[in-house]
Amino acid sequence: MTQASLARQPLLTPEEVSALLRVPTTTLAVWRSTGRVKLRFVKIGRLVRYLAADVEAYILGALQAA
Repeated sequence: MTQASLARQPLLTPEEVSALLRVPTTTLAVWRSTGRVKLRFVKIGRLVRYLAADVEAYILGALQAA
């Protein structure tokens, strides 16, 4: 994915990702701090955001592993 296409991707809040994955936002925070789960995120100032494409890829990867 190019930088230009990344810039056009919607950014999701931790609350939105939490609802999609059905995990608490605190779990997402643990994943970010420990690196235990490889779900890329971006920090804009103090705000944390996730690229929609990365969340989708994580979900698809979890389905294939099952």
